[in-house]
Amino acid sequence: MVRYPDGEAPSDVDLGRVWVGVAGEVWARRPGPVERVAARLLRSRGLARALVTTPSLVAGWLAATVAVLGVGVAVTLSTGTVLVPLLAPALAGAGVAYAYGPGTDPAYELVRIMPVGDRMVLLVRALCVCLVNAVLGVAASAISGAATAITFGWLVPMTAVCALALAAATVMRSAPAGVAAGLAGWAIAVLGVMAARGSAAGAVTAVTDTALYLPYLAVAALGAVTVRLSKGTP
Repeated sequence: MVRYPDGEAPSDVDLGRVWVGVAGEVWARRPGPVERVAARLLRSRGLARALVTTPSLVAGWLAATVAVLGVGVAVTLSTGTVLVPLLAPALAGAGVAYAYGPGTDPAYELVRIMPVGDRMVLLVRALCVCLVNAVLGVAASAISGAATAITFGWLVPMTAVCALALAAATVMRSAPAGVAAGLAGWAIAVLGVMAARGSAAGAVTAVTDTALYLPYLAVAALGAVTVRLSKGTP
């Protein structure tokens, strides 16, 4: 909801037409099969529409994710360097950040006034983005022949990167800022592990060292608390 210093909207702005335009843009197309299934499962047409209009769940974004993971698979098969588990958390963090944010989310304004509640909408969208990226990452890891520990080990750091990116996007009201924070955080973690190991080959330890899981979970918890507190701010 927009607030003005004097408590009244400018006389030359028709907010009614603005909201009608927003609703018309979001509800213009007919529900597809995925949206109809989501509406039945979630028991909310509005929540289902917000889910399928999430920028990081559209076909273009998913195709780009598959392409990046495909490059990681090719590099792993040709050089033996395990790359997919290092790419997957970064991609998931960027995708979650783009599940929120004015200027990037076509349903942002509508979500703010939905009776379901913006926290619930954001939670459902973030979980779906994480799930889709997790499935793509596990498939890419399996194709590249990575060990089972590596295949599933990156799910914990992925959770931390996603929470960090979403917290930054929510606090700063900017999806690009969330993407930058998530990528920077993951880069710092990987580079720190590489410095501790003294070689580039030690980067994979960032997803295989179980001693790092507790710090990852702490970052995830802090990010979740930050999102909850900041979302309550007008």
